[in-house]
Amino acid sequence: MIRRPPRSTLFPYTTLFRSPRDTFLYLMSAVYLFAFGSLYYQVPGLYGDNGILPAKLILKPGKTMETSFAERPTLVWFGPFLGLDVQSMVEFVSLFGLSLSFISLVIVKLRDTLCFAVLWILYMSLYQIGQTFLWFQWDILLLEAGFLTIVVAPFNLMKWRPIAQYHHDRIKMWMVRWLLFRFMFASGVVKLTSICPTWWQLTALNYHFESQCIPTPLAWYAHHLPEWLHKLGVVGTLVIEIPVPFLFFSPIRSLKMFSFYCQILLQLLIVLSGNFCFFNLLTVVLCVSLLDEKHFAVPSKKAKHGALKEGESRIVCFVSRILEFFVYSLLIYYTVSLFSLKLMPDFTIESRIAFTNMDLHRVLGKTLQASIYVGAISLIGVVLVTLYNVFKERNGIFQKLRATVATLFFTAIAFWIFCISTVPHSTLDPEFNSHVWPTVQRWHNNFDKYHLVNSYGLFRKMTGVGGRPEVVIEGSDSVKGVWKEYHFLYKPGNLSRMPPFVAPHQPRLDWQMWFAALSSYQQNSWFVSLVNRLLTGQKEVLDLLAENPFPNKPPTYIRANLYIYQIGRAHV
Repeated sequence: MIRRPPRSTLFPYTTLFRSPRDTFLYLMSAVYLFAFGSLYYQVPGLYGDNGILPAKLILKPGKTMETSFAERPTLVWFGPFLGLDVQSMVEFVSLFGLSLSFISLVIVKLRDTLCFAVLWILYMSLYQIGQTFLWFQWDILLLEAGFLTIVVAPFNLMKWRPIAQYHHDRIKMWMVRWLLFRFMFASGVVKLTSICPTWWQLTALNYHFESQCIPTPLAWYAHHLPEWLHKLGVVGTLVIEIPVPFLFFSPIRSLKMFSFYCQILLQLLIVLSGNFCFFNLLTVVLCVSLLDEKHFAVPSKKAKHGALKEGESRIVCFVSRILEFFVYSLLIYYTVSLFSLKLMPDFTIESRIAFTNMDLHRVLGKTLQASIYVGAISLIGVVLVTLYNVFKERNGIFQKLRATVATLFFTAIAFWIFCISTVPHSTLDPEFNSHVWPTVQRWHNNFDKYHLVNSYGLFRKMTGVGGRPEVVIEGSDSVKGVWKEYHFLYKPGNLSRMPPFVAPHQPRLDWQMWFAALSSYQQNSWFVSLVNRLLTGQKEVLDLLAENPFPNKPPTYIRANLYIYQIGRAHV
């Protein structure tokens, strides 16, 4: 293993807590903890033998273990070797992941490659049997981020030694930054390429706070903000998600920090107004890749004296300030012009999109190409700086050689991940996607089932225009009798209950009920299974609900009505 010199010889700071790499690993342990913990107690009701979608039904025996595992790579196949049935094995995998992530969270020396490799395998195993309840974008985002965590984490096989910092950590964290860029950029672009009228008319936030799956108590206040502020919020969202991520790769620190705080602000606003499980925390964790060692240390007296003595190059400082001014001016100019921002006499801001869908597609292909060039140049720059630091700061030929080999090894991994990630990244523009090299396409296809790289696009289309559709399930012992409602734990239903704060937990049945309201039961076969479990009074499924209105015996009839919910005014 390649160990850096003491930190004081690399950076003129005295470390208080952690480096960007160590902070990233710590927070990834927390994300895994929330993900496994949230899912563990839901397993019997979702995937148990008496659950809504029993996992045993998709793990059919009859094939060899090699064939079965190749088709669906999950550790649940090995349950019989441990004397466990499918449900028990799924619970064991969840509990093991929960325990290991907690241990990783509290014990620094266990945050290594082996630990995070096991966590990734465990979550991949659950994802493979998760069916519709685990088909969320944050699940595949966790798998991709989790795979990168394996690369970022130190090997640290000799636990008795201190955990070292390495020169090539910068290359590892660059891979995380590239994932963050792809995720944010795609999330912004798809809002426009979907041709959703609410995004193009800048009215999406008029409906979002009311129609999102599980709103928080603050969503009521956000919903009643003035329309001009909602429109300005949409403008801000599109700016933060589309042009600002290019600053992730800026060599000027202040521009990179500007992009960091923009992302944190967006995630904070989402957390306050909506419950999106561990998604926002995971996004914040990815944002750690934008930070540097200065955020985790304070200047020592010696460092301060050296800084005052040497000073900062006036030419470099001057050029940086000019470039900063130029970038901010461009960002403000194009934001004002592309969204026709106008300050009105009553001090409100009027906004509308001043470009067409044709204009968008004319620029999108070039922008995607530019993003790949920017990413490649940034990666090459990080590699060259790392190699320069290796030769500058290492003592002796052997130490330089070891550090160089390690740097080149992780450079090869970074370029491979970068290459295959261009396949899902380029799907934002079908014409551009057709020009991706066939070899790179084959690389991507060979590993696609492991979700090492993915395509993203949150909130592609805004739902709930004209009101929030909500399915209300009721039971009765007679067709003419009194109907009693099945209340869910968190989703809107009971009008006398305030919306909760539930993130980072994800009640997956509540979430699927939100999707069910947007389509028919024919498109949600799991809903038929849910109704069947309610008619037979399965305790495992009833435990996923807030209460059982039929404690003595199950109802004879079940009905599902579709209602339109709307956020009321203050006097209602």
